[in-house]
Amino acid sequence: MQPNLQGLELGNITSAGEKVAAWAPGAKVVKAFNTVGFNIMENPAFGSDKAVMFYCGDDPGAKETVRQLTEELGFDAVDAGPLKQARVLEPFALLWISLAYGRGYGREIAFKLLKR
Repeated sequence: MQPNLQGLELGNITSAGEKVAAWAPGAKVVKAFNTVGFNIMENPAFGSDKAVMFYCGDDPGAKETVRQLTEELGFDAVDAGPLKQARVLEPFALLWISLAYGRGYGREIAFKLLKR
């Protein structure tokens, strides 16, 4: 049975990342690695470009650890702010899923953040 990818169970007023933080008081929760598929996780390079990987969380030390890991894996790591930003990262993941599967782009897609 195919999952229904039409919307989010959580969003706008909370996020799965915030739920995890509430279930694990004192944990240093950082939301990351949810906006691309496993194949992009394995190889985030697109020629000389890197796929962007956003992350968010409330603990600066934990975020720094995730940033380092993200860059070591070959992504362009971008700090998206506090954990409440998971409310926008989770729908962003749904955008990747809907483009890959619903719009026929396939799994070999990723996002790039351009800076001027």
